[in-house]
Amino acid sequence: MHVKLLRAVGAATALYGLAVTARPELLARPSGLTGEDGRVAEATRISLRPLVWRDLAGGLAMVCAPEGAALRTAALVRVASDLGDAALLGATLPRPARAKAVAVSVGWAALSVAGLCASGRGAACGSTAARRVSRARAAAAPSTARPASGC
Repeated sequence: MHVKLLRAVGAATALYGLAVTARPELLARPSGLTGEDGRVAEATRISLRPLVWRDLAGGLAMVCAPEGAALRTAALVRVASDLGDAALLGATLPRPARAKAVAVSVGWAALSVAGLCASGRGAACGSTAARRVSRARAAAAPSTARPASGC
């Protein structure tokens, strides 16, 4: 697990969620959810805020979760949210905005998956040095504890 990448994705997601909570047009305009005059209707603003509040909360969970199972779970929730966005927005947004929304949602999910699958320790989890560190941690910890590195 590449902790720094997961935390960066979480921070970016949280900041985006905070920005769009304050200014829903940051999401509405690229998504094609504006009127003919380019303005965002109040109903659209209201509808977008829970979506981005979820991004804020999920991003903060990725930033603050302890390394290991909690961070892995927060990242998996982020992946599920992003893939859900891709499916729902891809099926419902106005046609010109669909492809872009799907690409952005799948892109964020891919970053989280990359963080989950990669090693952020300078050595792959399967490497000899990483296995030695994992064994040493496991030997020093109670038998029910798991190594913090995720290896």
